[in-house]
Amino acid sequence: MSENPIYEYLEQFPKKYRISDFHLHAGKAVALRINGDIKIFPKYEITHDMLDDLFRKELGEKAYNIFCQTCDVDFAIVVKQQRFRVNGYRTMRGWAMVLRTIVSEIPNINQLGLPAAVHEVLSKKAGLVLVTGQTASGKSTSLAAMVNKINRERSENIITIEDPIEFVHQPIRSIISQREVGRDTKSFATALKSALRQDPDIILLGELRDYETISMALTAAETGHLVFGTLHTSGAPETINRIIDVFPASEQSQARSQLSQSLQLVMTQQLLKRKGGGRIGAFEVMVCVPAIRNLIRENKIVQINTAMQTGSQSGMITMEKYLEELENQGLIEPLEDE
Repeated sequence: MSENPIYEYLEQFPKKYRISDFHLHAGKAVALRINGDIKIFPKYEITHDMLDDLFRKELGEKAYNIFCQTCDVDFAIVVKQQRFRVNGYRTMRGWAMVLRTIVSEIPNINQLGLPAAVHEVLSKKAGLVLVTGQTASGKSTSLAAMVNKINRERSENIITIEDPIEFVHQPIRSIISQREVGRDTKSFATALKSALRQDPDIILLGELRDYETISMALTAAETGHLVFGTLHTSGAPETINRIIDVFPASEQSQARSQLSQSLQLVMTQQLLKRKGGGRIGAFEVMVCVPAIRNLIRENKIVQINTAMQTGSQSGMITMEKYLEELENQGLIEPLEDE
């Protein structure tokens, strides 16, 4: 493909290791995240010129010049049919980039072990479904599996707005339009505004980032669309507070009312080391039963965790309970008490 050694590393290393991320810094050795741990390969040093060459080739002249001014960029590349999500940036030593390996094959939802309540919510015709968790917790993978299940089982118009596109869906029973922020549209908010005029049944938002996007997502969910989105939050109560907090104080009461009506489910996830090797998902699920909707509307968010602990019949489970079950099954090492 190129004389630039980086392309060879991106092609060859995944054949030997189960890599989630490449960390490439000017003046430093290649570092890989393998099964959750960083491993450094001193034999393979990255130079500023190697990174600069890759940025120029992959971004093109216009985007490269913008990157030189802003010193931050997000894009995706393909090397020998392997897709990577890339974040490029400048450090005191020169250019750097982190490449997230994108699994090209869309996972079947049954392979991921997602809780039963998640399967059930996919039959809904309207509402808001949120997948939350830290970076690299598998949110995009879970959402792709959900969309794939709908695509296989229902005839719908699905519009995804992503930054960047990770999993490429082929139409099976549904129509699917995938748009990438920066390449196909200016912003999440702009694309969402357009999506509402494109006769959508289902809208997937890669991330709920700001007031405008969240406000429109709530409206879309209220008006007969099934909306999926992600947030970098660590549980249902924090997720609800994060959404309400983006609204001005004068609008928060109305936002709580909207959210209490439109929210269907919040799933928080994390990836842990599986005993014996590999990774395993851990999940927390909040289902919006009437009692939860009342707590949201009445701003009694602190009581949601208690409601989740007693809501197992509705498919709810707390992260603590899920981790305890994984330990009891011998799937993970015992977690240290904090």
